[in-house]
Amino acid sequence: MTEVDLSKQKVNQETSKIPWSELQRFFAQGLAVSVEPELDLVDVADAFSKDDKTQVELWMQNQQVHLVTDQQAALWIENDALIWAVVIKTWVLVQAF
Repeated sequence: MTEVDLSKQKVNQETSKIPWSELQRFFAQGLAVSVEPELDLVDVADAFSKDDKTQVELWMQNQQVHLVTDQQAALWIENDALIWAVVIKTWVLVQAF
């Protein structure tokens, strides 16, 4: 296995399904980052963990990665949504499925 594979494997092992209601405090603190479904949560988390600013900024410019919006949070609460999540540094990356 390469170093890249090991890094992604570690990130993958740290992901989990969690009810959105348990992540509300991170949303309230402005720390919940939404990853759009067309992206792989592990790839995004790996880029965050490596501080790959170029890639993260590109995703942000394309609105594929952004802070969770009030609308998203309200919908997820209303639907008692289960979310994929991973903690990277001070951020909680989330992805609806």
